[in-house]
Amino acid sequence: MDLSRRGFLQAAALTAAASGLTVACGGGSGSGGTKNGKSLTMWYWGGALSDKVVAEARKHFGSQVKLTAASIGGDFKQKLTTTLAAGSSVPDITGIKGEDIASFLPNADRFLDLNDLGFKKISSQYLDWKTKLAQTEDGKQIGFPIDIGPTALFYRADLFRKAGLPTDPDKVAAEAGSWDDYFALGSELKKAVPGTYLINNMGSVFNIAVGQGTKRFIDENNHFIGDQDHIRGAWTTAIRPYTLGIDARINDQTWNAAIGKNLGTELGAAWHALDIEQAAPGTKGKWRVCATPGGPANQGGSYLALPKQCRNPEEAFKIISWILSPANNARGFTDAAIFPASPASYAMPAMTGADAFFGGQKIIEVFGPAAKAIPVSYEAPADAAVMAPYFTELTNIEAKGKKPDAAWKDAVSQAKQIARRQGVN
Repeated sequence: MDLSRRGFLQAAALTAAASGLTVACGGGSGSGGTKNGKSLTMWYWGGALSDKVVAEARKHFGSQVKLTAASIGGDFKQKLTTTLAAGSSVPDITGIKGEDIASFLPNADRFLDLNDLGFKKISSQYLDWKTKLAQTEDGKQIGFPIDIGPTALFYRADLFRKAGLPTDPDKVAAEAGSWDDYFALGSELKKAVPGTYLINNMGSVFNIAVGQGTKRFIDENNHFIGDQDHIRGAWTTAIRPYTLGIDARINDQTWNAAIGKNLGTELGAAWHALDIEQAAPGTKGKWRVCATPGGPANQGGSYLALPKQCRNPEEAFKIISWILSPANNARGFTDAAIFPASPASYAMPAMTGADAFFGGQKIIEVFGPAAKAIPVSYEAPADAAVMAPYFTELTNIEAKGKKPDAAWKDAVSQAKQIARRQGVN
């Protein structure tokens, strides 16, 4: 289950008409393009970067190199993996999604070490925990941080007001400080405004609850720990809204239609603000943002990398350094709610202004502190694959009425099988 709806909602967001980019799927090394490094290709997906900043990068570096940017639809990881394995038509610069970076680390030799190109000199400008997630055990840096996904609680102030609940972000944060408090608030909301639900589905709760801890599914000694108390606790938390009847049981295919109607709140990362705005433009001014129940977590956030076939590494590094500079990162937040991995951006005017969609709230005042307080946890290369059965079984509860205890046992059993196949003890 892909909880990052950016790809789902914005598959065609980056177009030539919008940004002046050449949209294509080839042109990399070995594809018939120029070999002298005067032409570079970049792959990413819609919403991964500010299309305005990328378009300006083409102009800024135009006298040195022709940059062709390609918005790749569909399963980006699969297409990149296949292309890297084939060794032809490989882009000079590529995005890597945050949930996929760990799985690329065992094959770090397919990428250039950005430290050799100057990243080490500027790495202090970026959040250390984010930088290290794209670093091998021996210190090779394969990913340049694009963004992070500090989470928050998005809520409908108009529905809260109708239910007689507080609407001020600080007061809502206080009322929903813990998961139990949040669920109690949801029960009040549904009682006062029948037909209104608190969460879209249990998977959204589970994902954040896991991310609020310092352990995940595999430990640093490559042992499976997905059956331990920290995961069972996150599972139990996710089940609660279902048993209370405040779970809307919405999947990605029905989310667009529901978001502007009967959902009182949404749990999600900073980039989710744009998803809500695009899916429910008629709710402008009705939403607010406050701290996540139970504390912050990170959800998503991506990287740019240079495959070893990159035809002009020095120029490519200059380009990605420019695109991902703190100043341009701040613009990315304004353009597409891409939350920077560079803390200096948080104090820049582009990020400190009032957001009309959120009733004039300065949402950086929620996301900035959350970004700096995200707990650090080890993410193994097989983590995403091992986590998948838990989402599947949560969906089985919602869609098929499966008993939660049976679903838990099946999730753990399936996760262990996947872990063993991936070489996890």
